[in-house]
Amino acid sequence: MLGPFGLRQLAALLNVLALAGCAAPAREPVESGARTSARVTKHTDGDTLWLSGIGKVRLIGMDTPEVYGEVECFGREASAFVERTVPLGTEVRYRLGVEERDRYGRALAYVWLGDGRFLNRLLVARGYAQPLTIPPNVDYEDLFMRAARRARDARRGLWDRPGCSG
Repeated sequence: MLGPFGLRQLAALLNVLALAGCAAPAREPVESGARTSARVTKHTDGDTLWLSGIGKVRLIGMDTPEVYGEVECFGREASAFVERTVPLGTEVRYRLGVEERDRYGRALAYVWLGDGRFLNRLLVARGYAQPLTIPPNVDYEDLFMRAARRARDARRGLWDRPGCSG
């Protein structure tokens, strides 16, 4: 049990420590692993979408602000970015994480666009998401942390809105 802290608060604290340089060194990114093609069939929010053949997918390694329930700062912008970047019918490639499903039954995946850009990283680099590392899915943790540092330093996206980034 997490006691008075929820998973989101614990993840935010760990992210702050990591961005401050207080976390243990991250593993190097893993480039191996087969990628499967799919098409985007539905958008849910900034970090969740639906892919043909697999269903509901939660993007690994990052977290966008919420748009359901209590709407969080920059949540709508993150969702709109994903809808623009991977419109319905867009072909993407994905690789499931070491842990393939979360407790809600969503597939946990890394997703690449047709032009080779890494969607998970793109969301962090553009300031639409913060890193969120949940072992054992840690393959690109260092990549996401570096992208977040650069986005924060450049005041991109949620990093440019007072009160948005924590």
